[in-house]
Amino acid sequence: MDDGLKALLRKYDSKAPLDRAFTIPRSWYVDPRVFELERKTVFGGNWQYAARLDQLDRPGKYVTLDLAGEPVVVVRDAKGLNAFYNVCRHHAAIVLTQPSGDCSTLRCPYHGWTYGLDGKLKAAPDMGTAKGIDKGKIGLPPIQVEVWENFVFVNLDTKAKPLELGGMRAHLSELAIGKLKFFERRVYEFACNWKVYVDNYMDGGYHVPILHKSLAAVIDYENYTIHSDGQVVLQKSPLKASGAAAKLRRGRDAYYYWLYPNFMLNWYEGVMDTNLVLPLGHERTQVVFDFYFDDVSPAAAARNRASIDLGERIQHEDQDISTSVQRGLGSRSYEAGRLSERREGGERRFHKLLAGDLRRALR
Repeated sequence: MDDGLKALLRKYDSKAPLDRAFTIPRSWYVDPRVFELERKTVFGGNWQYAARLDQLDRPGKYVTLDLAGEPVVVVRDAKGLNAFYNVCRHHAAIVLTQPSGDCSTLRCPYHGWTYGLDGKLKAAPDMGTAKGIDKGKIGLPPIQVEVWENFVFVNLDTKAKPLELGGMRAHLSELAIGKLKFFERRVYEFACNWKVYVDNYMDGGYHVPILHKSLAAVIDYENYTIHSDGQVVLQKSPLKASGAAAKLRRGRDAYYYWLYPNFMLNWYEGVMDTNLVLPLGHERTQVVFDFYFDDVSPAAAARNRASIDLGERIQHEDQDISTSVQRGLGSRSYEAGRLSERREGGERRFHKLLAGDLRRALR
């Protein structure tokens, strides 16, 4: 690692108390070297959401994904779920090219090298005279995979600890999220660094009264709370019982869970969406929204669409402000900003976890 990058990583004081804390410095959002380090350490060393379990409900079903530049496939065989690098061992072609599907084997479309659902090499056409090819040793490299509720996670780090969810695991079990049914996916692209989007999500509702009038009409901003537990942050708000938007955001409380580094789960009574934040570059980010409801029958379609439309209005507002923030981060006039002790403890937790990952790469 070059000395310039080391100097950038030293700029952030992760030990300052919250009432004296600043954000991470602007360079962490705009320098491509930081982004490349994040790809390897943050996204390459932490558990990442990969698929819904119902997408992999029988042998042969698979899902592919790009994990910060690494092609990955998750597939079910007769024994359970497997995850592999989706790269042929012959000449590096992507083996499965569709986002999802059903297959009996994993066959490379380039030269026909074929792997079993367990990743083992089954066939290498026209390689009969080549010496030293041991099919038992040339399979697709495995990746760690875990399941929680209806969510499948993968981790590129072969030495990674099991998925840690803290109190999130028990609490969301009590909320019966497993009974909610997938309804629709929407994908948004933001002209900003991925951390700008996470910061916005993690600011303890600070921006809601100003930026999101429709959401502000639903949540009780004054009683909004933030709780941290390891790699999990919960933002919780009582819900208001009146107003048109309250018909779409029901229940006593709203729960906004974040799992480091880039997975969010937003729960209201009978309604949930998950957000997956995917870095496309140091100034481009994709956010994948999956929407769930307790009733996905035709009779509930209009209500579900209206709920998604409410969420989409909020996303457009976040897109605009995130673009504005990214422009501001490019200014020589800005270096770092103070954090609100009352509101931005979750954002502080994010920055400290991030700094820990990046600095470990210095060792």
